[in-house]
Amino acid sequence: MVTHRWQTPQRPSRVVILGGSGFVGRSVKEHLESQGFKVAAVSSSDLDLCQPGAVEKLSELIQPDDALVFAAAITPDKGKDFETYRKNLLMGEHVCQFFFKGGRCRQVIYISSDAMYGERVENPVRESSQGQSPNWHGLMHRHREQWLQQIVPPAVVLTMLRPCALYGPGDTHNSYGPNRFLQSAVHERKITLFGEGEELRDHVYIGDLCRLIELSLLHRSDGKLNVATGHAVSFADVAKRAAALCPEPVRIDPSPRHTPVTHRHFDITELVRAFPTFRMTPLEEGLAVTYRALLCREPATAVKT
Repeated sequence: MVTHRWQTPQRPSRVVILGGSGFVGRSVKEHLESQGFKVAAVSSSDLDLCQPGAVEKLSELIQPDDALVFAAAITPDKGKDFETYRKNLLMGEHVCQFFFKGGRCRQVIYISSDAMYGERVENPVRESSQGQSPNWHGLMHRHREQWLQQIVPPAVVLTMLRPCALYGPGDTHNSYGPNRFLQSAVHERKITLFGEGEELRDHVYIGDLCRLIELSLLHRSDGKLNVATGHAVSFADVAKRAAALCPEPVRIDPSPRHTPVTHRHFDITELVRAFPTFRMTPLEEGLAVTYRALLCREPATAVKT
């Protein structure tokens, strides 16, 4: 459940983004700056959260009146093994040590993931859902959340956002779904599905996550929130919509299935309750913006609401 400390919107004095050069961090920076926020985006080349001196550098960087967006992580496309898990936990440990040693800010927004629920989870997924056996990436997010809840002082507002699969301009992860399908359609004139693409999944446009982060900052929102549209569609349907955007024919190929078909739906009651006027970008519109970005590099904030 999310509660708003500020009913009247107010900008924090500054927003510090950890992971500022990644897909999420970069998109958030561009969006917040377009809305008049003062932003300091910090990449791993500026501050390596895996290094021993990271806590001291965080203490020099983060001021008591700042809001902190923690989006730094090694993503699954760069590693899915125990070593990646260990490094990601080390980043989380150093952020927690910053607070444990007396560091302060006004708010922490942690960009988690629906991967923390694992594959075997009730449908529809709610913020209270208890999944089983997450992979290394999901387990990392689960542990980071638990640490932050224990370490971040009560006076600091803690916001946990758990987006499902993200897509949009600037995504370099090439994970199975909208971005890969569009890339394949544009460059190869074909899209390859796992099996027949039967699985139902929810897909969130990156601009929507950016707007929810903005609202969470403006209202100093406290709590946990799944970020989903509430409308799951099959990968086959996403592939057809991606192919339809291309002027030339695009072949959609099934492939042998190696894993069982699983579906995932989200109950977005809490999101609607927290932000009743918020509207997610329709899949067709988000795909169209992402497609145009492949051709002319439109910014991730191209969808106006």
